[in-house]
Amino acid sequence: MPVTVIPSKPVPAELSGTFRFIDIGVNLTDAVFHGIHHGKKKHEDDFEAVLDRSRLAGVQSMIITGGSLRESKTALSLAAQHGFFATVGCHPTRSKEFDEYPGGPEAYLQALDSLISANLHGKGRVVAIGECGLGMSRCCMMSVCKSLRSSDYDRTHFAPEDVQRRHFRSQLFLAKKYKLPLFLHSRAAHKDFVNILRDEGFGEDGERKGVVHSFTGTVEEVVELMDMGFHISVNGCSLKTEQNLLTAKAIRPDKILLETDAPWCSMTSTHASNTLLETLPASLKSKYFPSSTKLPSFTMGKPVKGRNEPSAIGGVAWVIHRLNEGVPFEKVTEKAHKNTIQLFGLDELQVA
Repeated sequence: MPVTVIPSKPVPAELSGTFRFIDIGVNLTDAVFHGIHHGKKKHEDDFEAVLDRSRLAGVQSMIITGGSLRESKTALSLAAQHGFFATVGCHPTRSKEFDEYPGGPEAYLQALDSLISANLHGKGRVVAIGECGLGMSRCCMMSVCKSLRSSDYDRTHFAPEDVQRRHFRSQLFLAKKYKLPLFLHSRAAHKDFVNILRDEGFGEDGERKGVVHSFTGTVEEVVELMDMGFHISVNGCSLKTEQNLLTAKAIRPDKILLETDAPWCSMTSTHASNTLLETLPASLKSKYFPSSTKLPSFTMGKPVKGRNEPSAIGGVAWVIHRLNEGVPFEKVTEKAHKNTIQLFGLDELQVA
């Protein structure tokens, strides 16, 4: 069923005010932010330029995703250097690392445990356990968004189902031990995903639980997860199809979070969200989607075409705003901002 948005009044050409964001899922550890694409140096390191553009777009802070033990260490280092935050955990498609680690799974889990305990306070601290969960790898590879749902645990050649389930459970132990929220991944594995969470004591609403990020599931699935107490985070891949838009529209205001999953999950002209993005005022478009250049013609100070950046989080928020006709853009952004601070305990970012 198509999602049709009929404006109650014309969208203003300009919007006044400051719209602030916290990107709750960004892969700043990826080498493409340093000019390395597919293992080869293609252009100058423009990491700082990416951060500059994010600040101009109103990105107040970010939570850098840790997808493995090694990546979590890098995420924490970057977070400390730039005053951001990080997650610590192992992505389901990398869960074989537990078994392959010197000393085995217990040693890998202990290494994650030690990393968390050493980084619980101050700038650059760990604020969530993950990325952990079940299912295939990232749904987007640069500007190409894939949302495969043909069978459970798509791409299990990265890690078999039983391996994913076993090491998902072990990371839930860390969340309970440190009383930290979860940064969760679920792709084409909803039934097993929620069963494990409930079995491990995460099925009742009340205490803070965490967020299912980069959500691409159904309306029924998102309702179940919210009823279990989880927040839901959306990015470009969460808004690709008409069905995705229906699901995004079903997210309750008290459960919505925003992310980019940069450098993945770009918003493209082929996505269902594009019709709504076309109503984005020029004053905001220039901040969220500044003019880019193709890789061979890289220009320092301009984004690389096809590489998602944290500045695009404003576009994600705009689509959520347009799906909830009548709700002001600032109300959408501020609700997501408040939810993020409350879930992850980012009290220092709260501005009266």
